[in-house]
Amino acid sequence: MQEHHYFVDIEASVDELWELFWARIPHTETGEVTIDILHPGDAAGEGLVRHCTFRVPRYLLTGGKGQSWEWLTEVKPKESWKYNAVGRPLWSEAEGRTRLEDLGNGTTRVHFSESYHAFNPVLRALLEKRVHAFISKDNDRLIKESLTTGVRYLRAAKAKAKSTGKAKVDAGKGEATAPPDAASS
Repeated sequence: MQEHHYFVDIEASVDELWELFWARIPHTETGEVTIDILHPGDAAGEGLVRHCTFRVPRYLLTGGKGQSWEWLTEVKPKESWKYNAVGRPLWSEAEGRTRLEDLGNGTTRVHFSESYHAFNPVLRALLEKRVHAFISKDNDRLIKESLTTGVRYLRAAKAKAKSTGKAKVDAGKGEATAPPDAASS
């Protein structure tokens, strides 16, 4: 079994990050990763089910694409949640946890941990460590990039909604969008 622990400090409040994480946009694409919400879960997000695609090493003969099916449990609003997943290639299981820590001054530390286990004992011995290191390296970079970009879009959408007199931004329905130039900043 492989384990990975990571944290990143994001210049955003816990409230902003919670809103970003739990927007439940049906389909999101951030470069190399796609996430499709298959079931939204309850009001807090408990039971949310998602399908993800992401980069894996090309030597796995899948065209460099991996997939996972994930469900969220132990959701504590504005604090933490857990996910369990099955994935491929290497047919595997994973358990991940995310926790938000308010550092003050509008900064939040996002803690992420994951354990990963390939089902097949031969593939586990030959490839599990290398594949998990590859996925984790990408995850660290992608988490930071997507949170930083997401917070920028969230703030731009709120500013636009405020300037146009719209009372509330409903990111969960994808109604608020960032100005066209926000992506290039």
